[in-house]
Amino acid sequence: MDITVSASGGLAWPDCSARCAIGRSGLRAAKQEGDGATPIGRFALRRVLFRSDRLAAPETALPCAVIDPDLGWCDDPSDAAYNKAVRLPYPARHERMWREDALYDLLAIIGYNDEPVVPARGSAIFLHVARPDFGPTEGCIALALDPLRALLRVCAPGDHVCIGA
Repeated sequence: MDITVSASGGLAWPDCSARCAIGRSGLRAAKQEGDGATPIGRFALRRVLFRSDRLAAPETALPCAVIDPDLGWCDDPSDAAYNKAVRLPYPARHERMWREDALYDLLAIIGYNDEPVVPARGSAIFLHVARPDFGPTEGCIALALDPLRALLRVCAPGDHVCIGA
């Protein structure tokens, strides 16, 4: 299945659609770390992460794991673990996955810049929960929780997000 994402904030999959938020800098083919853009292209969905203290395990055929307080994501282009999950504390710059807001209560990792990882090309591109006002992301794609659950329910290994298609 292909999931399409438009520059106007629409996300669609077979027989369904939802509003989404994209990066504050819009869509960009030449994505760079920290530019606030959502990368253009077709990328596999890798796996789902969720906060088990806030949500039940999602229904999905994608591999699924629990987010715990020690999970981080390295966003330091000079580090060997760039654009990979890390255990906290971690010495290089990273993002904490256990957030106080609800944005990462449920997310799918998008296979952007991961095979192979290219330093400074961008990291931590996820499909995650949107802010209540659908404010822009730092480069991810964000949906309201219920549409995100509905989408993940029909996702399986081999499915792709097509951004700017």
